[in-house]
Amino acid sequence: MEIKEAANKEMQRVSEIINHVKIIENDKNSTHFLEFASNYYKDGCYFFKDNKFIEAFEAFIIAWAYIDCGLKLGFFSIPPEQKHWFTA
Repeated sequence: MEIKEAANKEMQRVSEIINHVKIIENDKNSTHFLEFASNYYKDGCYFFKDNKFIEAFEAFIIAWAYIDCGLKLGFFSIPPEQKHWFTA
């Protein structure tokens, strides 16, 4: 798989989940985690449009990691049908 394909796959994966993440307890940490995930996702989209596919791929992976960690820490919830994608 080429890096452009890999970055596109990760972009699609994050875009399917990012708007479904709900903060469970509105505190500083949970808000920061979601902001970090969202910002990395936006950065990845920017890099992808600028044909910087390695940077885009990395940004999408980091966004995913923040979501996964937020789920593990109990900051977020997601729809049950999307839980199979995460380690939490």
